[in-house]
Amino acid sequence: MPRPETTRDAGRGASVDLVLPHAQPLDTAGLFAWMSARALPGVETAGPASFARTLRLDGGPAWFSLSVDDSRRVQLRGRLTAARDVPELVARARRLFDLDADPRIVDEALSQHPELVPRVAAFPGIRVPGAADPHEMLIRAMIGQQITVAAARKALTTLADALGDRVAGFDGVDRLFPTMTAIAEHAHEVLRGPAARIRAIAGAAAALADGSLTLTPGDDPAAQRAALLAMPGIGPWTADYVRMRVLPDPDVLLPGDVAVRTGAAAVGIPSDPRGIAAWAVRTAPWRSYLTAHLWRAVPPRAAGRTRGSPATELRSGNSQA
Repeated sequence: MPRPETTRDAGRGASVDLVLPHAQPLDTAGLFAWMSARALPGVETAGPASFARTLRLDGGPAWFSLSVDDSRRVQLRGRLTAARDVPELVARARRLFDLDADPRIVDEALSQHPELVPRVAAFPGIRVPGAADPHEMLIRAMIGQQITVAAARKALTTLADALGDRVAGFDGVDRLFPTMTAIAEHAHEVLRGPAARIRAIAGAAAALADGSLTLTPGDDPAAQRAALLAMPGIGPWTADYVRMRVLPDPDVLLPGDVAVRTGAAAVGIPSDPRGIAAWAVRTAPWRSYLTAHLWRAVPPRAAGRTRGSPATELRSGNSQA
């Protein structure tokens, strides 16, 4: 297996320091908790009020951080290899924190249902975390299938440590998430688990690398889902989870997700997959935000019995990587 390459002094070509406009309210506590539970050491850093990571952009490696100041403004700082990548960096940061959502419309719609009123009141402006890199998101989702968030984080950290190119000049991080080519060629040397699962991950990475599978925020939702389901090892949960986070699609429900079902029972709505799906129709076109509320509603004790608390283990019959 080849050693990861090192890019020296990346990010000295341009810097950015911006306030990202967005509609209030914004559930920053939920966003930072989500990121903290999934942050990959070396690639990402996260805390109660900040998140930062590296990215591979067209002009070269980049880094950005998101934080919230005392005035509830979202601050973006970034360092890039090429100044031309600034608009793309801003767009990816906005998608990651779902900053283009209108929470007032979402909260008002969900508050029409008595079962959800306490949830919206407790967590106004809930967001659906997006994806900083669509290709990476698919690999993270596939590795996270059927295991806890903690286990997925461990596997992904091992993958990034073994195959991610090293970078210098960024705060607290020193590598990039591996390229799809590296994963396609070397996943079998790094990942552990069923051989069929590893072949599926490597196959998806190879398809992304050679362009036979495309995955972008501009995809048609139905076409993206069909393309993902046609890939070996990708089922409905993974395809829908990726669609929720990559497009981002505001109207995705994951009725088979264990955390969704547990949260539904806590909220007082049907908790079997068919029952959840039937009940959730009334919340369209905001079922992704319903899903986020149900994840957040998992009681700590119930979460502990099913692989951890919702803040750190939001898992399903699949995990949320």
